[in-house]
Amino acid sequence: MAAIKFFALVVQSIIQLLQMVGDELDEAMRERMQQREEMLSREMTRLLQELEQSTREQSTQEQSTQEQSGFAWGALLFAALQQWQFWAIAGALVLLFGLCWWLKKRSCEPDSSSDEESSSSDREQVVEEEEEEEEEGGNGDVYDLQRFYDEHIQSPVQNLATECKEVKLLVDHFILVMEKLFSKSFFPVLQSAIGVGSAFEGWSPREEDIIYRLLVPLKSPQGHVFHLVQDTAGEMPARDFCIHVDLVCTCLNEQLAGEMLCFLHCPEEELSRKQEPSLLRTLCTGSYLDVQKTAHWLQDWLKDVWVVLPQSRKYRLTVLPSSRSCKFQVTNGNNRSLWIEMIFGVQQRDSDIFVSSRTLDTIFTPSIVWPESYAVAEVKFFRHVASHAPQDSIHLKCLQLCARILMCRGSSTYALKTAVMHLLTLSRWGSVSFVPGLLRIMRYLHHCLEEKRLNHFFFGNENVPEEIILPPAFQTAEPLNLFQHLAQDPDAHAEAVREFMKLGDRLARVRGVPRDAFAGLIPDGR
Repeated sequence: MAAIKFFALVVQSIIQLLQMVGDELDEAMRERMQQREEMLSREMTRLLQELEQSTREQSTQEQSTQEQSGFAWGALLFAALQQWQFWAIAGALVLLFGLCWWLKKRSCEPDSSSDEESSSSDREQVVEEEEEEEEEGGNGDVYDLQRFYDEHIQSPVQNLATECKEVKLLVDHFILVMEKLFSKSFFPVLQSAIGVGSAFEGWSPREEDIIYRLLVPLKSPQGHVFHLVQDTAGEMPARDFCIHVDLVCTCLNEQLAGEMLCFLHCPEEELSRKQEPSLLRTLCTGSYLDVQKTAHWLQDWLKDVWVVLPQSRKYRLTVLPSSRSCKFQVTNGNNRSLWIEMIFGVQQRDSDIFVSSRTLDTIFTPSIVWPESYAVAEVKFFRHVASHAPQDSIHLKCLQLCARILMCRGSSTYALKTAVMHLLTLSRWGSVSFVPGLLRIMRYLHHCLEEKRLNHFFFGNENVPEEIILPPAFQTAEPLNLFQHLAQDPDAHAEAVREFMKLGDRLARVRGVPRDAFAGLIPDGR
């Protein structure tokens, strides 16, 4: 019984020792040690109860059996008990000394599990801070660089190439059906779609904002010709055009093929009885091709022909309202949706410059006005860069991160993209890492804001790659200043400076970016 008491005393000492060092441990470790303490206490109580019960049973057996036999069994049990007590006491002492050594080592050396728990706690704190800031001001000014990239940049980019191919195939199938339906009519002839915009350039600010935009070139139908007329009434640097539709004589073709009547020389009565109406009577306002009428024509027919497209077996179609394009959403069985926009335009000669239906100002742009579009030339430029840049080039990552932050502020990303395009032709990015790349962009934007000048990339720029085909006038033209409005409007310049300062501040708050990385990049006139 004395041995039992001694053993219980050892266990009690261990428990007290755990309580003494408990204050030095972190909360999670203290909880685990407390659980172990309770488990050990319960186990010790059970063992003591079993031992006492066994002793009482053996004592009863000794009294009921013969004295000699009882003495022999009692001696055997006592010997066994002594051996068990000896090893139990020895084990307890070893446990006590081992625990003391471990606690001493823990107090002197950093613990890896504690570091992991601290790191996990830091990450959770960052998430909580971001959520609190977004609730308070929608800013979310604290970011973990890797987590931010994984969530907002890497994830959408991983699926871009595959989904771009799938979307282009869908639109090309639609164009093929339209070509067969209107082969004997006089609506614009749809050409193979060209993927444009950030998704087809290989980047996108964030996954929820990805719009797969395709430009569908329009060719004039038989008996018609398109003439581009520049609208000089618009403000520079915007260049707007109208598409004038003229009828051409097809009498010679009529005699050779006998398939159509000449709109210029056949009687109106005969034309109305034997031939579809001309484009001037369907999609034009006066003599000019109407953007809105063309958009509604495509929207209506997309609904009608959807059921015959092979993609209709996989996706559900929803046509979205749009006055100057054909926007629609397709959703698969897993509720995964893709947002697609078909814009349409007319090519300027054989160049990569078009006039297109898309404009940022859909309210005040007349329906016969077609803004000049450089989207095809831009996507060709990024493909050119990708073909010559190392696989691990970070220019798109830098563009994505800056664009993501600017989008949070509601700013346009076109000036940012133009700045990056200039930088890609002025310097090499092959060996540039992430933070220096961001700093390079910020310095260039800082210089542009100071000078109140950011030149359009395709006008008067000798650094445009040769594979991009521009109209001859572009090469000799004076550069167009995208920041012209900043030079004319001090309030607009002050607002642009504030946006730049916010961008620099938010980038400086990204974890992994040195706090002083953008120090001094504050434009004059703030």
